[in-house]
Amino acid sequence: MQVRTEILSFDGEAGNIECAIDRPMGEVRGWALVLHPHPLHGGTRDNKVVTTIGRACVEHGLVTLRPNFRGVGASDGEFDQARGETADMFALVEQFRQRFPEAAGGQWALAGFSFGTSVAAQLYSELAAQSRPTPDRLILAGSAVERFRHRDVSVPDDTLLIHGEADEVVPLAEAMEFARTHGLPMVVMPDASHFFHGRLITLRGLVQQSLKAMASCAG
Repeated sequence: MQVRTEILSFDGEAGNIECAIDRPMGEVRGWALVLHPHPLHGGTRDNKVVTTIGRACVEHGLVTLRPNFRGVGASDGEFDQARGETADMFALVEQFRQRFPEAAGGQWALAGFSFGTSVAAQLYSELAAQSRPTPDRLILAGSAVERFRHRDVSVPDDTLLIHGEADEVVPLAEAMEFARTHGLPMVVMPDASHFFHGRLITLRGLVQQSLKAMASCAG
């Protein structure tokens, strides 16, 4: 897969948001925003789960953004328990739409891993609450939404929820309760850990299937 990657800056409430943008070499069908795990525990935009999801998005023809949250890399600010991070991503979405109208005019996938799932779910909810365009597909891997939730969350029925059976960070029962509360099906990967060690190819395939379904719905 050929990908062009560059580093761009967006303006968040705490200052600069450093963001890698991966562009497909072929036809652009839309865009994706992929959010990384906990900043205070080594989470960055280059996390393997994040880059795996990102590759699946690029292969689907989506211009893919992988931002660093506050205090990570060259992004300004300090960790804010998903409150400030959600506000920053809201601002990034608005700026991306203005700067990249061609990609923003296509389909949009929003994905998060671990801490990033909480930001993604709350970003989706905030966009809906303000009557802004919402993503065509929400993807949550290793869901930790409730751990950092600061507002009511509403997620779409076709949300892709993926969890490892042997997740040592977010127990399966916790993710199952989130799925039950929101009436969502959940894909449980047997024996997989939180970071999906040795199971990234399977994870990538699940994301690809979801993106194909997203495209089919649009057609």
